[in-house]
Amino acid sequence: MTHRPTRRLLALALAAALSGTTLAQEFGAFQVTDIRVDGLQRISSGTVFSYLPVERGETLTRARAGEAIRALYRTGFFSDVSLHREGGILVVKVVERPAINSISISGNKDIKTEELLKGLRGIGLAEGETYNPLNVDRVTQELTRQYNNRGKYSVTITPKVTTLPLNRVDVAITIVEGKAARIRDINIVGNRVFGDAELRRDWESNTSNWLSWYRRDDQYSREKLSGDLEKLTNYYLDRGYVDFNVDSTQVAISPDRRDMTIAASVSEGEVYTITGVQVSGETVLPQEEVERMVLVKPGQVFSRRLLEMTSDGIAAVLGNIGHAFAEVNPVPTIDREKKEVSINFVVNPGPRVQVRRITFKGNDTTHDEVLRREMRQFEGTWYSQAAIDRSKIRLQRLGYFESVEIETPAVAGEPDKVDVVISVKERQFGQFQFGLGYSQLFGATIQLSLSQNNFLGSGNRTSISVQRNSFSEALSFSFLDPYFTDNGVSVGYNLNYSENDYREFNIANFTTSNAGFEAVFGLPLSETDSISASIGIDKVDLTTSDGSTPPELIDYLVNTLGDRARFPVVCVDVDLDPSTPCEEQVGGNRLWTINAWRTQFGWARDSRNDFFAPTAGTYNRIGAEVALPGSDLEYYKLFYDFSKFWPLSRALVVETRASLGLGDSYGKTGNAGLPFFKNFYAGGPGSVRGFEQNSLGPTSSLEFVNQRFRQSLGGAFKAVGSVEAYFPTLFDSRGARISAFMDFGNVWKEAREFGSGDLRVSAGLALQWQSPMGPIAISWAAPLRKEPEDRIERLQFTFGGQF
Repeated sequence: MTHRPTRRLLALALAAALSGTTLAQEFGAFQVTDIRVDGLQRISSGTVFSYLPVERGETLTRARAGEAIRALYRTGFFSDVSLHREGGILVVKVVERPAINSISISGNKDIKTEELLKGLRGIGLAEGETYNPLNVDRVTQELTRQYNNRGKYSVTITPKVTTLPLNRVDVAITIVEGKAARIRDINIVGNRVFGDAELRRDWESNTSNWLSWYRRDDQYSREKLSGDLEKLTNYYLDRGYVDFNVDSTQVAISPDRRDMTIAASVSEGEVYTITGVQVSGETVLPQEEVERMVLVKPGQVFSRRLLEMTSDGIAAVLGNIGHAFAEVNPVPTIDREKKEVSINFVVNPGPRVQVRRITFKGNDTTHDEVLRREMRQFEGTWYSQAAIDRSKIRLQRLGYFESVEIETPAVAGEPDKVDVVISVKERQFGQFQFGLGYSQLFGATIQLSLSQNNFLGSGNRTSISVQRNSFSEALSFSFLDPYFTDNGVSVGYNLNYSENDYREFNIANFTTSNAGFEAVFGLPLSETDSISASIGIDKVDLTTSDGSTPPELIDYLVNTLGDRARFPVVCVDVDLDPSTPCEEQVGGNRLWTINAWRTQFGWARDSRNDFFAPTAGTYNRIGAEVALPGSDLEYYKLFYDFSKFWPLSRALVVETRASLGLGDSYGKTGNAGLPFFKNFYAGGPGSVRGFEQNSLGPTSSLEFVNQRFRQSLGGAFKAVGSVEAYFPTLFDSRGARISAFMDFGNVWKEAREFGSGDLRVSAGLALQWQSPMGPIAISWAAPLRKEPEDRIERLQFTFGGQF
């Protein structure tokens, strides 16, 4: 199989040469007065003439005839070529190769069909192209090689060519991948200082283990093994073993091609130390400033990682002042007798580079200006790698794109200029959010909202939310222009109306009808810091029911707003005599109307590197909500939210987060405390998972029909936190990740009642997925610290969709 294409090429070349000689003998040399081409079906005569090395008026000899035939064969368009003479006319008779009508691939799982078809196009095997049997042989060998590299040695590739009318063919490639050969054993021979387990800790290749069904790390791959051996070399070089070498690598496969054995023979050598360090070349910056960036010091054990970090650090600093192509090469001088190394960092800054043009690709909907205003690298200014990196982070944090890639190609003919090309892949901007929950007590709850984070590609955010479920009916509309001014001042407004029956939301028995309007403003202070403010008016109609609303809530309203008349008032015919007057009876409901001028303001610092799935950075927010003097109830609420991501490795990111809240009354409301309908709550998704939504904290117990019901009251002080470990590389999709978490928290009636012994704690697993249908979050948690009266809900989930 290995020499088959070569033999075919030689055979065709020989056939072409012999046929040219034989056909040339049919006529002697003559002057060509005209040329005619017979046998063409798809190819034009002009195409033939462009390849034919014979022209009118030329004397055609036997040698020239052979050249002409070989030239036409080399085009690959024809399966047969012959020359004939009719008087002074040269007749070129050809038989065209068939055209490829269709190409189908079946049986492939490891390699996507799109990738295979793209590779086939690269060698001329594509629909509409001329069919060449040699290309089919090349494809067979290339696919076999690719599958062998993936550890599948029993793969079979079977091409089938079906002849169709009108000189066409269908090409069908059937792939039987077979099973990948599994690694039965890995041996490192010659290592004395470090054990096999330590050396192979970060390898992608491994013998079968309990996670191999998912990781597939026990499947042999030539590329993976090559990378693992590179890691082995780095491991030793980072620990001073300058003379380390992988002497040989042997890979053996079992007769049934199912098991692999890998053996690597190594020479460790001795540990080298650093004796001297210097910086030379054109440093651009002051020599002493560059020398301070050197991480390698005399007396240290040699470490290639430190050399690379130093080189990258110096190059990055030079890149930030325009030297986009700066190179820093560490040149070692090795004394093998003394086991010492001296390092000379040679700096070659290259030309100082300007950015000529910034262009965007892939933003089919989003306007260029929306992306351009996030850029920190500008046209016509010196190149800065830090500014480009910051621009990428800002674009990622918009939440509009699945991916952001930046390239800086050099400008042809201008070595001191580059272009910046930003390629983005847009995600769906419109989103409907569908929330579904279930509890043993209240059954299913549903909510729906529609939003556009990038309205018509303008970057403006609009949202309309319609909610209807067992506890709420709500309608809200919001709009925000994040760049109302060129310097990033944002302006927006919110309108809302809702009717809430808190009995169905694990909250005390009362209902509200809310209407409100607010204007919101934002001002950036720096790349990471911003302040926000809003002012608005609220109207709340709150209804209580004697006997079912907790008495302490009714007492609060009576003490702060005064009593209200009870309703409904009905006339009851007590004695069932129509001739006598009815007796008025008054119901137990009372209605309080509460008007408030409300303002909010806050400061936030956000250095997270992504909108949906950050892996690094910190978020801090301090805020306040105040019902202004003159409102029916005067109160304030203070908030603090914190989140920090710790990238411990490529496969593990830990997030620590905390949320604190404190509220109280002031002014004419006196010492009544925070209004109960503004209380903080805890429990459920986004809080302490594993406990029912809003079920933690102070409660009230009422007896009804010989049954006792606990109602959550919330509190004026909240403390909630979490530690969550994400495993981002468990899935190929960037939008999916699994995590293990521990949540803790509670709410208290007042801050002075806080006690760490009251904290509830839960632990569990969660899945977050930015699916094609929208965001999905599923968690399963088990309470680790709870009280007998706590309401437990281990499985909780929400999901949404996009449009």
